[in-house]
Amino acid sequence: MENKNLETVTLGAGCFWCVEAVFDDLQGVELVESGYSGGHTENPTYKEVCSETTGHAEVVQVKFNPEEISLKEILQVFFTVHDPTQLNRQGNDIGTSYRSAIFYHSDEQKRVAEETIREIEAEGIYDDKIVTEVTPFDKFYIAENYHQEYFANNPNQPYCAAVVAPKVSKFRQKYVTRLKR
Repeated sequence: MENKNLETVTLGAGCFWCVEAVFDDLQGVELVESGYSGGHTENPTYKEVCSETTGHAEVVQVKFNPEEISLKEILQVFFTVHDPTQLNRQGNDIGTSYRSAIFYHSDEQKRVAEETIREIEAEGIYDDKIVTEVTPFDKFYIAENYHQEYFANNPNQPYCAAVVAPKVSKFRQKYVTRLKR
């Protein structure tokens, strides 16, 4: 990565494999790492997070160049690639580890997140209320190596083929002009 003034935001939108695959393709995004945030256990493992005992959410930490893409644009993508009205779940993935969450790194990120939620709710895109938590960032624990670039490395794995691929395809169609070349 070149020495750029990158900004970081941490997002939970269900399974991190789906979210990472989407943001990997987005212009202006320099790095996406899968991991865990929002819990009370130091250095949790995937197995511990899945046990629902650590309080962590599966998240991606997105490093982006704000000269190429704004936080608002990042959040607009975030809100279209998962259902922010589902409390502690995304589809068949159920539990607090799959919650919709924005872990903001600054007061400005909090302001933009809350403003974006208000705008989306005012547009009436969703029938139900958005339940995405907007929480101060504390710590990020990178997930195990095999979770990084999981979809890119395992596109034929059954979960990837059935769940991740359709989300990535929908994203690529909707944001075709914003894809990395």
